[in-house]
Amino acid sequence: MLDSSSSEDTGGESDLEPQRKPDASSSAEKRETGPPGSQQLRSATPGSLAGKSTKVNSATDEEQEKRKRESIQKEEEERKIKLQIYVFVLRCIAYPFNAKQPTDMSRRQQKVNKQQLQAVKERFLAFLNGETQIVADEAFCNAVRSYYEGFLKSERISRMVQSGGCSANDFREVFKKNIERRVRSLPEIDGLSKETVLSSWIAKYDAIYRGDEDLWRQPQRAHLSAVSELILSKEQLYEMFQQILNIRKFEHQLLYNACQLDSMDEQAAQIRRELDGRLQLAEKIAKERKYPKFVSADMEALYVEELRSSVNLLMANLESLPVSKGGPDFKQKLKRSTIVIMEVQGLKSVAPDRMVYCTMEVEGEEKLQTDQVEASRPQWGTQGDFTTTHPLPSVKVKLFLESTRVLALDDKELGKVILNPTTNGPKHTEFHRMIVPKNSQDTELKIKLAVRMDKPPNMKHSGYLYAMGQRVWKRWKKRYFVLVQVSQYTFAMCSYREKKAEPQELMQLEGYTVDCCEPRPGLQGGRVFFNVLKEGDLVMFACDDEQERVLWVQAMYRATGQSYKPILHPKNKTPNCRGGNQKLTSPISLDPSQRQAVEKLISASPCQFDHAALFTILQKHTLQHRMNDSFSCLGWFSPGQVFVLDEYCARYGVRGCHRHLSYLKELMDYSENNALVDPMLLHYSYAFCASHVHGNRPDGIGTVTMEEKVQFEAIRSRLIALLENQITHFRYCFPFGRPDGALKATLSLQERVLMKDITTPVPPEDMKKLVQRCLEQAAQINYSQLIEYAKIKVEHQVPSEKRLEDMMRLGELCIEVLQQNEEHHSEAFSCWPELMAEHAEKFLSLYRADMEAALQVQSIDSWNSFPLFQLFNNFLRTDPHLCNGMFHKHLQDLYIPLVVRYIDLMELAIAQSIHRSFQKETWQPVNNGSATSEDLFWKLNTLQMFVMDLHWPEPEFAKHLEQRLKLMASDMMEACVKRTKSAFDAKMQKVCKSTDFLLPLSVCTMFNVLIDAKNQCSKLCVLDSEQEEG
Repeated sequence: MLDSSSSEDTGGESDLEPQRKPDASSSAEKRETGPPGSQQLRSATPGSLAGKSTKVNSATDEEQEKRKRESIQKEEEERKIKLQIYVFVLRCIAYPFNAKQPTDMSRRQQKVNKQQLQAVKERFLAFLNGETQIVADEAFCNAVRSYYEGFLKSERISRMVQSGGCSANDFREVFKKNIERRVRSLPEIDGLSKETVLSSWIAKYDAIYRGDEDLWRQPQRAHLSAVSELILSKEQLYEMFQQILNIRKFEHQLLYNACQLDSMDEQAAQIRRELDGRLQLAEKIAKERKYPKFVSADMEALYVEELRSSVNLLMANLESLPVSKGGPDFKQKLKRSTIVIMEVQGLKSVAPDRMVYCTMEVEGEEKLQTDQVEASRPQWGTQGDFTTTHPLPSVKVKLFLESTRVLALDDKELGKVILNPTTNGPKHTEFHRMIVPKNSQDTELKIKLAVRMDKPPNMKHSGYLYAMGQRVWKRWKKRYFVLVQVSQYTFAMCSYREKKAEPQELMQLEGYTVDCCEPRPGLQGGRVFFNVLKEGDLVMFACDDEQERVLWVQAMYRATGQSYKPILHPKNKTPNCRGGNQKLTSPISLDPSQRQAVEKLISASPCQFDHAALFTILQKHTLQHRMNDSFSCLGWFSPGQVFVLDEYCARYGVRGCHRHLSYLKELMDYSENNALVDPMLLHYSYAFCASHVHGNRPDGIGTVTMEEKVQFEAIRSRLIALLENQITHFRYCFPFGRPDGALKATLSLQERVLMKDITTPVPPEDMKKLVQRCLEQAAQINYSQLIEYAKIKVEHQVPSEKRLEDMMRLGELCIEVLQQNEEHHSEAFSCWPELMAEHAEKFLSLYRADMEAALQVQSIDSWNSFPLFQLFNNFLRTDPHLCNGMFHKHLQDLYIPLVVRYIDLMELAIAQSIHRSFQKETWQPVNNGSATSEDLFWKLNTLQMFVMDLHWPEPEFAKHLEQRLKLMASDMMEACVKRTKSAFDAKMQKVCKSTDFLLPLSVCTMFNVLIDAKNQCSKLCVLDSEQEEG
C-alpha cells in the first residue's frame, strides 16, 4: 500500500501505510500506557477524586485511540480497494478490445455558477439603467425588464443554479421563448419581418449577457474538465481516473511501470490469462454447483452457459483486433534492413589516386553501390535499405577497385564481408574484417558498417538457443528461433536456417507452461536453461546469457497465457539495454515491502474479486466526479467515462442489470438531494432493468438473480415516490420548463414505472388519478410558496387598505404563476388539459379564501376593490379553460352586488347633482355647454366607460348593465333638457319685453346645451346593438 503522505515532489521516497500507521498508533498506545509502575504512581496521588478522574481520562483516551485506529484502518482498506480498482482501470484503458469512446453523445453545456449568475444580473440591471452602449427600443427594454424581474431574480433559478443543472443555453432559451410570444403580439411593420426583429433582439441579448468580459473564456491550456466532452487520449483518461479515485501521480507511475502498460504484448497476454481464469471459474461453478440464488431453478444451467458465451464473445473480440497475422506457413512479414557503409581501413595495395567503391546486397534483392572515392580516403556514409522475408538474411558487402584498362570487363574485387544480422543485433557501427583474395597484401583490411534489422509486429522475440524436444528438435544443437504471433490466441516457436523464409521446424505454444529450470547433465552448450512443458511433451532450451533467458521466458509467458507466473532470479530484474519488453526501473526507489505491495496489486487474479461491488464503487466515484465538473451533465457520463465503464463491465463480467441498478440508485440519491438529473437517463436504465427482470430482453431470455429482483422492486417503489414528488413540485424541479422536455419525460417515465410488467400498459384512469392527485398537492404547495415569497401576513390587525393592497399584489403573482404554467408546463400535461384547469381552479380557490377575507373588512362604500376584479377578469375571460369556471363565477357573484350598489349610488348622486347644479347655474359658456351639462355628460360617460371596462363575462348581466346605464343616461339627459328648456323659455320671455334685439350670452349657452345634449344622446343613450342595426 502506498503512503498517502508521499508525493512526487518528495525526492522519490515513499512508504507503505500498513507498516507505518499501525506502528505509530501502537507506539502511541505504549507511550500512554507506560510501564506498570507509572499507573500506580498516578493513582497514588493525594485525593481519591483526582485518582478517579485520572482513570476516567485514561479510559476516554484509550477509547479515542481505538476509534482513531479503526478509522485509520477503514481508510486504509478503502485506499487499497481504490488502488486495486485503478489497476483494473489502467488495463482497460491501455488495451481496450470491447468498447470505443462514443461520438454520438449530446454535447453538454457549461454550468452557470452563483458568481456568474450574479454577474449576469448586474449586466442586465446596468442595461435597464442605461449604463451600457447597447441601443434598444422600448419594446426590447420591456422584454428585458420582464425577463430580469420574472426570471433572473426568481428564487427558482437560484436553486437551479445551485443544483448545477443550469447552463447559459437555458438562460438564452427562456429569453427566446419570452420574446417570441411578445413579437407575435406586435403589429406588422412594412419592410421589417418579425424574424428580423427576433434575430436582432437575440443579438442584443447576447451582447448584454457577455458584457465587457467573457467569464467563460478558457485559459490557454484547457483544464481536463474543459475537454472532458471530447474524445480523450489514453494519457487524459489516466489523469481523469486518477482524480476520480484519488490516485497520486507517483502511485500511477509505479503501477503503470509494474503493469507494463506500454507493452501491448503483455496486455494481450494479461487478457488471455483473465479469460482463461473466467472459463475455469465457470467450470468450477458448474462442478461445485455454487450458483447464485435465481428466481427459477432452471436458470442454473443457463447461468454457466451465459458465463461461457460471454467469455467466448470476449475471445472473439480480442481475436478481431487488427494484429499482424502470419500466413498458414508462419512466414514473416517483410522486414526492412538498413546498411550504412562508413569507411575502410587497411587498404595498402592500391595507389592513393585510384578510385574505389563498395556494393551491398541482401540475398535475392537488388544490388546497391556507393559513390567512387579515392583510395587515400575511403569514406562514404552511404545508406542502403532492403526488404526481406528471411529471419536470417545473408548480407554481402564488397569493396571494388575501378579498372582503368580499356579491355577490362569487371572491376577488381579487393575484399568482402558476409553478415547474418538479426533483430536483436547491435545498432551501432562496428568494424568487420573483410575476406580478401589470395596473395592480397591487404591482410588487415576492415570495413566499418552499421547493420540494422527492423522487427515485424508479429515477431515477439528471436535469437539463438540450444533446444531439444521429444517431438521436434530431437537433437541438442544451436538454432535460430523466432517466437511468432499468428493471431491473438496462436503463438508458435519456429526455428529457421540461414537465407530461408520458411521455418525448418515449429511448435505451437498453446497449452504449454514455461519456467526456468536447472541445467540438464550431459548436454553440451548453453549456460542457463528453461523449458516448456505439456502433458506428454517437454522441450528444453538453453542460452549463454542470464538476461537473454529472462527475455525469452517473459515473451513465452505472455504467449502461453498460463496462470502460473515463472519464478525468475531477483538479480534478473534489472533493466535490459536491448530488450524493449523489460520492466523499467521506477524513478522512485522502493523497499522490499513496498515492492511486495505493488506486486500484490498487479498480480492479483481478477477472478478472485467481486467485480460487481468494485464496479459500484468505481461508478459512484465517477458519477460524483462528473456531477462536480464544469458541465451541466444532468447525470450523463462523458464519452471517456462511458468508454472506460463499458470496457470494465465487458472485460470483468459485470452484469448489465447490476450496472444499471447501481446507476439508478446513485442518480436517485442526487435527485433526492435537489440535483437535476435527466429523466431520460432514468428511463433508459429503468427500462433495461425492467426488461431483464421480466424476462423480455431484446437479446433473449437471461438469468435473473433473486438479489436483482429484490433490488429492482425496491428501486421501483423508490422511483415511483421520487417521480410523484417531482410531478408535485414541477414548478421547482423543472423551473421555466428547464431542462427542456424534462417534465414530459418524467410523466412518461412515471407511466412506465407504474407498469407491473413489460407488456401490460397502465390503465389511463390510473395515470390520470395519479397526475390529478399530484396537481392538487401542487396547487397547495405553489400557493404556500407564493405567500411566503410575497411575505404577506393574513392577520386581523392589518389595516383594510393594506390587506387590499396585499391581495392586489398577491393576485398579480397568482396570475403570473398561472401564465408561467401555461407557457412552460402545459405542453407536458397536454394529455390531461382538464387536470391543468382543475389545478388552476384549486390554486385560485386558495386565493379566494384570502380574497374574501380581505373584501369583508372593506368599507361598504369603498370602491377600491374594483381593480382586483378587473385584474382577474381580464385574465380569466381570455383563458378557454378558466373562463366562467368556478373561481370566475364566484368572482362575478361576489362583485355583482358591489356593481349594482355602485351604479345605484352613482345614479342617486348624479340626480342630486343635476338638481343642485341647475339651481345655481349661471349659464356661463363652458366648452360645448354650461358647467352643469358638461359635468353631467362627463359623469354619465365615465360611469358607462367604467362598466364597459369591467368586461363583464356573463352576457345577460352585461346586457342588463348596459340597458340600465343607457336608460339612466336617457332619464338624466331628459331632465337636463327639461330644466334647460324651462330656463330658456323664462329667459326668452324677459327678452321679448325688451326692444333690444341683442340676445344675451346665457341664451346662447342654453341653446348650445340643447344641441350638445342631442349630440351626446346617440353616444350615451343608444344601445350598441341598436347602433349596429342603425
